[in-house]
Amino acid sequence: MSLVDRHVGFVHALRAAGLPVSLAEGLDAARALRVIDLTERESLRAAYAATLVKRPSFRPGFDVLFDLWFPASTSGLYAIRPGGETEDRPDLAHAPVPELRAYLARLLTGGTDAEMREFARAMVERFGRQEAGPGRQNWFSYSVLRALSPETLMAGILREVLAGQERGGLAEKTARQRVTANTARLEEAVATDVRRRIAEDSGIERIARSAVRPPLEQLDFLRVTKADLARLRREVHPLARRLAARLTIKHRRGRRGRLDFRRTVRASLQSGGVPLTTHFRPPRPHKPELVILCDTSDSVSSFAHFTLLLTYALREQFTKVRAFGFVDRVDEITRFFVPGADVVDAMTRLANEADMVRFGRTNYGHSLEGFAERYGDAIGPKTSLLILGDARSNYQPPALDVLRSLAGRARHAYWLNPEPRAQWDTGDSIATDYDTVVPMYECRNVVQLTAFIESIA
Repeated sequence: MSLVDRHVGFVHALRAAGLPVSLAEGLDAARALRVIDLTERESLRAAYAATLVKRPSFRPGFDVLFDLWFPASTSGLYAIRPGGETEDRPDLAHAPVPELRAYLARLLTGGTDAEMREFARAMVERFGRQEAGPGRQNWFSYSVLRALSPETLMAGILREVLAGQERGGLAEKTARQRVTANTARLEEAVATDVRRRIAEDSGIERIARSAVRPPLEQLDFLRVTKADLARLRREVHPLARRLAARLTIKHRRGRRGRLDFRRTVRASLQSGGVPLTTHFRPPRPHKPELVILCDTSDSVSSFAHFTLLLTYALREQFTKVRAFGFVDRVDEITRFFVPGADVVDAMTRLANEADMVRFGRTNYGHSLEGFAERYGDAIGPKTSLLILGDARSNYQPPALDVLRSLAGRARHAYWLNPEPRAQWDTGDSIATDYDTVVPMYECRNVVQLTAFIESIA
């Protein structure tokens, strides 16, 4: 494959993985290749990153695809050629596992990147291959890490590093951090080489489609993991501030202040007492009130966790925030998000203490009726109503008239649905029916949530 073919395929793979790469940026990257030493693989990586990567969150996916399209293979331009046994290193191809683990312990305390990559490549060659049939073989990271068990080396490394020093001090903390970081480097190097070998056997395009997760802001809320939620916390607070600002601006634009009688009369003296120009007092600064009604059923559990993070952040931006969760019964959950509370503890208490389940099957109609009966006074002319859920009600009556009454009393009403629009009105979904009462927006990721916030200005 020529360099031009690799460049075109690499740029196409970045776009397929969700990274925004324009035609002009692709041309900029091609021009950058003319001024670097193409035999220096890291210079090539840096040139592509400088021209194609716009945000830090895009970098992990970029690095995975770069390693696939420009691999440090065992032959060719970017070859890694491990030697045999030396004074400081055993024969990686034949040494017994205890010797390999001893050498790995030295790498974890102070090995270079090149040594780590060389070791990882040799270990994948030795332990990562598993026969899958006549003439077929698979490659796995798990078998390599199981053979070496790097996580069990910590105790021995600490004994050697501390050498009689007091445990629990700064030296131990520093050593633990270094070994943990280098273990992560080893795992990534092993995974990179495994992906390279699979790409050589099955084709780069095939492995590229499954090897790269979308950037954080493009991850579907319904598919995020606990680790993703922890990273999403950093995205939530800026969005909460923007949402509060947008609703406040919309409120200020929608009404003028009261007539300033004194200024109007004074101005009329210039026209013989005729009030040709009227003056109004500026509207008072206003923070909107917010009511959140959130589906917390299992079908949208990941989305519910994200929206509860959003609720926690919104408390700081609004005059009053009241949050309500429901499955087939509604309960106010504001008490779990008091100022200063840990958000993880709040979610744990919510799951154990909130009264949101009657029979365990989502029922929007019954929940809306219960909300109107028990908490209807929460909505008033200063309130923005935000409903979060997939509008799947297990074929139960939707209570549209109740929703219409609630939305009519609120200043604004919006519905965020985490399902793709193509799945609305399929199965037990009644999204369009609810959309006729409250504007419904597809909100599957942070990008769409940001677009919703921008659209309500």
